[in-house]
Amino acid sequence: MKKPIIIGAFLTVVTAVAVLFGQNPDFTVNIVGTGGKPALAVIEFRGAGAAQQYMAAFNATLNADLQDSALFDLRPKSFFPKSNPQAATDLRPEDAGAGYALQDWAGAPVNASHLVFGYAAVTNNGLFVLNGNVYDTRVKDIQSAKMFAQNYPDAVTEAGAIKVAHAFAADIIQKFGGTTSLLNSRIYFTSNREATGQYGTEIWVMDWDGKNQKRLTSLKGQIADPTISPDGSRLAFTIWPGTSSPQPRIGMVSSDTGRSYPFYNQEASINATPTFTPDGTHILYSSSASNEPQIYSAEINGRNFNRLTSTKGNPTEPKVNPKNPDSLLFVQGFQNEQIYRMNAEGAGIERLTNGEGEASNPAWSPDGKFVAFAWTRGYQSGKFNIFVIDIGAPQKYQQLTHGEGYERNENPTWAPDGIHIVFMRTVNRGSPQIYTMLANGTQVKQLTTQGSNKYPVWGVK
Repeated sequence: MKKPIIIGAFLTVVTAVAVLFGQNPDFTVNIVGTGGKPALAVIEFRGAGAAQQYMAAFNATLNADLQDSALFDLRPKSFFPKSNPQAATDLRPEDAGAGYALQDWAGAPVNASHLVFGYAAVTNNGLFVLNGNVYDTRVKDIQSAKMFAQNYPDAVTEAGAIKVAHAFAADIIQKFGGTTSLLNSRIYFTSNREATGQYGTEIWVMDWDGKNQKRLTSLKGQIADPTISPDGSRLAFTIWPGTSSPQPRIGMVSSDTGRSYPFYNQEASINATPTFTPDGTHILYSSSASNEPQIYSAEINGRNFNRLTSTKGNPTEPKVNPKNPDSLLFVQGFQNEQIYRMNAEGAGIERLTNGEGEASNPAWSPDGKFVAFAWTRGYQSGKFNIFVIDIGAPQKYQQLTHGEGYERNENPTWAPDGIHIVFMRTVNRGSPQIYTMLANGTQVKQLTTQGSNKYPVWGVK
C-alpha cells in the first residue's frame, strides 16, 4: 500500500469476516489459553441494600472483560444450580446438587473448573465494596480450593461498580493467564471529528473496549501513522502542518495530555512514519534528506540523526523488533510494495514477504515472534487484508480477515497482551472505522462509528 508520504494522499480501509485463508493455513497463531481453557462459572453477583442498583452494570462488565480476554470458557448460566454461594462461608463440603458445594459446579451440566462468586455492599463510610472469590471446583477441600479472595472498594456509583468489575477481572486474568490486562491499555487513532479544515485530523484516544472516546490533540493539521513509546508516555506521528501543506513532518506529543514535545525535522521534503526503539531513546523514520526517501535514526528529539539505508524503492514504515533491537522491518517498492528485514546498521537486507501483491503496515507482536501486516494476496490491487507471518518461518502466513468488493482491512497493531489486534476497516466505500479481533481472526468487534477513523495504535496507560 503506497503510504501518504509517498503519493500524498490517504488510502481508505477495509472490512472482513474473520476467517482463515482457504482451508489450510500455513500456520495458526496460538492464542494464549486455547487448548484447555479454564472453564469459569461466573455467578450473577448481588448487592446488599444500596449496592444492588449497580449490580447489572457490574455483572455486564465482569462478564465482558473475561469473555474478551480470550482466556476462558465461560459456562452458560442456564446450566447453573438454582442456588449459589455469595460468600465463602456459604460453601459446604457436600450439598447433593443444591449449589453450595464445589462439586455441584464441577460436574454436569455446568462442567466448570473454577467458580467465580461474591457479593457487594455499601460500607458505613460510604464505599461500594465488592468481595470477589475464585475457587477451583476440582479440589475437594474448601480451603485448598481457594485461589484468591479480595475486597475491591470504590465510589457508590455505577462508574465505581464498573471500575471494581474491571479490577476484579484484571486480577482473574493475571492469575490464570499471566498476561498484560487490556484494562490497563488504551487505543489511539486519528479522526476527522472536531478537526480543522476539510482534510484535517486529530489524534483521539479511547479505552481498549471503545468506551470514553475523546480528542487528545489540537494540532490543526493532517495526521497519520501514530506510534507509541514503549513506556506509553509519548506519541510520535506524521503531520502535514496546516491542511494544505505538501511536506509531511514528524510531531510528538504526550499520550496523556496531548502537549507537544520538540522534535527537530531535518531539511527534507519528507520526514514521516516514525517508530520508537524498544528502549525509547531513539526514533526511526523515513526521510528524503538525501533526495530519495531512506530510513534514518535519531535521538528522541530528532537530533543527531544518521542514515541507515541506501536502497531503492522509497523505504518507509521502519519497525524494530521489541525483543531484538538488531532486527528491523521496513516497506519498500515502487509498484508492489513488500516488507523487508535488515539489521540495526541497515545491512543484511532481505525480503520477508514473497513478492506477491502489495504488502505493508508491518507490526511486531510483543514477544517479537510474529508480524501482522496488510496484504493484497489473492485479491485485486488495493484490496488489503490482515495477515500474520511467523518470523521464525518466513513464507508461512495466516490470513485473519477476508474482504471482497470494496472492503479493505489495514494498519494492524498488536495489543500489549499479544492476544488482540486493532486495525482499521472500510466497508463499501464508507468511512474507515476502528476494529479489534483476536490474533487468530476471531471475535471481530467494531469500536468507532462516527467520522473517519484511521491508524490505530495500542498502548499501555
